Amino acid sequence: MKYIIILGDGMSDYPVARLGGRTPLQVARKPNMDRIAREGRCGLVRTIEDDMPTGSEAANLAVLGYNPREVLQGRGVLEAASMGVDIREGDVAMRCNLICLFDDGRIKNHSAGHISSAESEEMLKTLQGELGSDALHFHTGVSYRHLLVGRGLDPRLDCRPPHDHPGEMAAQLLIRPQVPAAQATADLLNDLTRRSWTILQDHPVNQRRRAAGKDPGNSIWLWSAGRRPTMWTFADRFGLTGAVISAVDLIRGIGVYAGLEVLKVPGATGLYDTNYEGKADACLAAIARHDFCYVHVEAPDEAGHDGNLELKIRTIEDLDRRLVGRLLAGLEQRGLPAVVAVLPDHPTPVEKRIHVRDAVPVAIRDPRQAPDAVSVYDEQSCARGGLGTLRGDEFIRTVFGKS
Repeated sequence: MKYIIILGDGMSDYPVARLGGRTPLQVARKPNMDRIAREGRCGLVRTIEDDMPTGSEAANLAVLGYNPREVLQGRGVLEAASMGVDIREGDVAMRCNLICLFDDGRIKNHSAGHISSAESEEMLKTLQGELGSDALHFHTGVSYRHLLVGRGLDPRLDCRPPHDHPGEMAAQLLIRPQVPAAQATADLLNDLTRRSWTILQDHPVNQRRRAAGKDPGNSIWLWSAGRRPTMWTFADRFGLTGAVISAVDLIRGIGVYAGLEVLKVPGATGLYDTNYEGKADACLAAIARHDFCYVHVEAPDEAGHDGNLELKIRTIEDLDRRLVGRLLAGLEQRGLPAVVAVLPDHPTPVEKRIHVRDAVPVAIRDPRQAPDAVSVYDEQSCARGGLGTLRGDEFIRTVFGKS
């Protein structure tokens, strides 16, 4: 038996008045996800418990069966694994966003208008020259998502993810120490952020972006600090080999620690224009040599953060038609028996533009199991499914038939 998990990041939502009180999932045309629901069993998954941060790091770890309380050491260190950045004993890694601030200092968006990787690399080189040192290194990632690695830092910090605070004053959201011993680290990192405002304001990249009518990347934003985690692998726990497909370093990094083959698909962007077909084809190729494949699509989450309702519906429809449908057809053509599951990691409601911790809808089509009565895939329908509400590692064990 093969096992495939398709994760539409941030895909679930709240009822929207403009949609007549329906959610984007309820409005979107998604016959293939509906088919998985109709031929499978449905329910809800609690991916983020009340005492955990509402981030994709905790949520995706939970989806894959890890206990975030035990293994989560910060987002940055997971992304470092994907980027090939060596995190040594005593190193602390943290996410470094390039973000856009309004002229009055409020956060306009968490992505500097989805700045390109090439533009970011030019700016990160400047930041390393102006702010870096032998003990502080800026590493360029993808688009707005970058990394700061430092020695001698204390990771016990209270950081605010920028995507959770659109429209708020940046100066009031700077890092705070969780313990007195971390005060010096908080002061150092906040000084870097404030200095970046001057360095980036008239950077040549931002001059070009403003001239083109684009948002500038006029601030760094440092958050989610941690040290190298210890995690079990899928081979150790389940006796399975697997692969992960994503445009996002966070998910790739989790895959590295989980012992999964990390597959990079040309044209996978993490946005609405990602290569859905390429991800489907890469998954079909992966399960020819592996037992399990985790296919992650970031696009619905980014549309939610942008508050773009029409785009979020479009990304759900594209995910369904161009990836899920292609994947199901490929399995049938190859005669491969497979368990196929579809779910988000967390909701990203378009009217809030932030992550929330509500349970997410899941559909699992297992040819060994009789379907329940649910016929469409959305939040309300799945809540009536036979799986009930899954918590902890119950989802991954259900997929693998280990429950």
